Amino acid sequence: MPTATIVIPTRRRAQYLEVALASLAPQGADAGAEVIVVSDGVDPATAAVAQRHGARLLTLGQPGGPNAARNAGIRAARSDLLLFVDDDVAAPPGWLKAMLAGVSEAPDRDVFGGPIRARLEGGGPRGCGREPAPITTLELGSGDRDVPLVWSANMGVRRRAFEQLGLFDESLVGRGEEEEWERRYTAAGGQVRYVADAWLEHRRMRSDATLRRLSRAAYVLGRSARRYDVRKRTAPAPASELRTLAGCAWHVLRRRCLIGLVMAAHAAGRIAEALSERRS
Repeated sequence: MPTATIVIPTRRRAQYLEVALASLAPQGADAGAEVIVVSDGVDPATAAVAQRHGARLLTLGQPGGPNAARNAGIRAARSDLLLFVDDDVAAPPGWLKAMLAGVSEAPDRDVFGGPIRARLEGGGPRGCGREPAPITTLELGSGDRDVPLVWSANMGVRRRAFEQLGLFDESLVGRGEEEEWERRYTAAGGQVRYVADAWLEHRRMRSDATLRRLSRAAYVLGRSARRYDVRKRTAPAPASELRTLAGCAWHVLRRRCLIGLVMAAHAAGRIAEALSERRS
């Protein structure tokens, strides 16, 4: 049996997948882990990259979203430890070794995650230094400890937890994809373990690290974040969403911070979703 199964959901992003597999496949081979790429829909370029790096390829006949791809990987995996990463990561040498060590040291934990550090190639939009990079990151300290949540760009789960609680909710796309499942896990008494040495980079290629591309992605994420908050019954009133947008605008003007424009796009996506709720 493999020591772990690394599951990489992807959809037509062969250039990102190339970098991810170049960093992950050698570590998997050295540690006796298998690597499964799950293509969310048919894509010959994805298949070629997976074959070149010796990864096992699963292809969903019809696109179903990241959670559908993750669930397909869980069903196909031969290991009792599932390690989920996104297709736009780069794992430094030692990432897998550190994750396996963290899992071994916490036999009573079933969910694990490590730091996620942003890498905007080309530098990205100018920031003021007060705001984080406008993509998913996670930094929770220099030591291993229990935490409320980790993110699926760098997340491990023992199979027994899925057997107890079921798989990821495939109706969720965007914000909440892994969080909804983790909250089921913690509500059942489980604890999430942060593995400080198991860090990796969350990348944006230069062409995707522009103000326009990042803002567009933030707007879409803002809409999904609002939908997830509505589902949790924690969504703020539209007036509060407008105040957030106004605060982002003030930040841009006061600090001359272009990252603030990406934040504003996220807030605008939330407002657009709130208006859509009123119309429906």
